[in-house]
Amino acid sequence: METLKLPAGEAAPCSLLQVENLRVSYPTRTGFTEVVRGVTLSIGRERVAIVGESGSGKSQTGRAVMGLTPPHARVSAQALRFADIDLLAAPERERRRLRGGRIAMILQDPKYSLNPVMSIGWQIVETLRTHKNVGVKEGRERAMDMLAAVKIRDPHRVFDLYPHEVSGGMGQRAMIAMMLIADPELMIADEPTSALDVTVRLEVLKILDELVSNRGMGLIFISHDLRLVSAFCDRIIVMYAGRVVEELAASDLAHAQHPYTQGLLNCLPKIGGRQTPLSVLDRKAEWAE
Repeated sequence: METLKLPAGEAAPCSLLQVENLRVSYPTRTGFTEVVRGVTLSIGRERVAIVGESGSGKSQTGRAVMGLTPPHARVSAQALRFADIDLLAAPERERRRLRGGRIAMILQDPKYSLNPVMSIGWQIVETLRTHKNVGVKEGRERAMDMLAAVKIRDPHRVFDLYPHEVSGGMGQRAMIAMMLIADPELMIADEPTSALDVTVRLEVLKILDELVSNRGMGLIFISHDLRLVSAFCDRIIVMYAGRVVEELAASDLAHAQHPYTQGLLNCLPKIGGRQTPLSVLDRKAEWAE
């Protein structure tokens, strides 16, 4: 199936990440099943959303880039490059240095991502000292500054709290602080606002927007929320059944051409619209081919 692409003149500027024909598969009783099938994308210093239904391969694509795919899975690609580094050929020691350093990933739920027996502040310090040559005192000061940067009030108090002692919104901000402390060049945010209420969600998005703009990072924003990404991101990549089916500028989302993207948009409730059941996707077998 031919994928809809951006015009040549709208390619990602100053590309940080190049992915070509990425495939991820997992063993089953009958062999290997592909969950990411031939994904190709290019990410620059911009905000790019990857959207699609649950199971479409969004998170698996991000984890493959990070090198977080489980050992029993198979990962292959014609190209998987970050800056000047071939991620497929890089030894595991180098991949570990990249993770949390030059590439960071905000996972979906901080309650399961943060270490429950270590205070939030010292987790941030540990991340910084893993990637930067700083002492304990300087690390603590920089962690305090980062907690303040993500709009956490009284960072001195929060520094000593444990993950179970903070709200979901504060835990998400702490996770963002931890991922930003080492000044990454590329951030992968996997549903960073899905468990947050509307007010906190807007605050977290504002934080990400300011930090991406000020630091010149690239951002991959994985989400289900089409309205959110159309307002927040520069480009949108739509995935279905492990494949990219459409790529377009966020401002052009309302004019999407692929029937799957159109179906997702039609399923969104509209204020003042007809009080009838929402549209249901009429799936076509060829979308997955």
